[in-house]
Amino acid sequence: CSAIDACESSNGGCSSKAECKRTTPGNRVCVCRAGYTGDGIVCLEINPCLVNNGGCGRNAECTQTGPNQAVCNCLKGYSGDGKTCTYVSLCSQNNGGCSEFAICNDTELTERTCTCKPNYIGDGFNCRGNIFQELLKDSNTSRFYFHLEALSIRDISGPGPFTLFVPHSDVLNSDPRVKDWIAKGVMPQVLRYHMVGCANLLYNDLTAITNVTSLHGDLIHISYSQNSLILNNKAEIILGDTVGTNGVIHVINQILVP
Repeated sequence: CSAIDACESSNGGCSSKAECKRTTPGNRVCVCRAGYTGDGIVCLEINPCLVNNGGCGRNAECTQTGPNQAVCNCLKGYSGDGKTCTYVSLCSQNNGGCSEFAICNDTELTERTCTCKPNYIGDGFNCRGNIFQELLKDSNTSRFYFHLEALSIRDISGPGPFTLFVPHSDVLNSDPRVKDWIAKGVMPQVLRYHMVGCANLLYNDLTAITNVTSLHGDLIHISYSQNSLILNNKAEIILGDTVGTNGVIHVINQILVP
């Protein structure tokens, strides 16, 4: 006679997720494998996330990956290993995507607001100061700024409003007359001839008028034809309507001479 192996056939009637163990001849016990729970006949997969969030932090999400196995991932707006998750301020990195001249405020976990600082205007993502500051920020107009600085001309840093017709930096760099004007001491008059006081004249406003008086005192003649604005019958506005807190800048392709 030989002992009957109760586990020999069909895993002894145990669950496929269980191990059949012989005890005495003809008898066996069914033990659920690791990661499963039950009586051995029926074994169910253990989901560790159902108890205490799987050991994950309270600001983390538990995701089951297998029998009694899970991973912890920090929720959006938090950073860490899943066990410990700390709040990440959107404003702490790159000013939250706001302008460098804006204040970033966290409002919700994944939200923030951008507000331009005092003395700046804009939507928070693009903030502009006065037109004197704006000249320096744009390579098209920065040369004009350097000439103003070199001659300590600060007229347009006041409350305004002002309208500027600024020769493109390339023009100021290449026109041989500039060095001559500086040597003769007349550069301040030339620069002020490009400034208009007490007026914030946008491109559309300029199409409706024929002349303006510069801070130098001389008139600037304006004509509009074929969708172009021409000053003194020679200089064309090529970039218009850069608005600052105290006025507006238009870039022109030639130097105006009083």
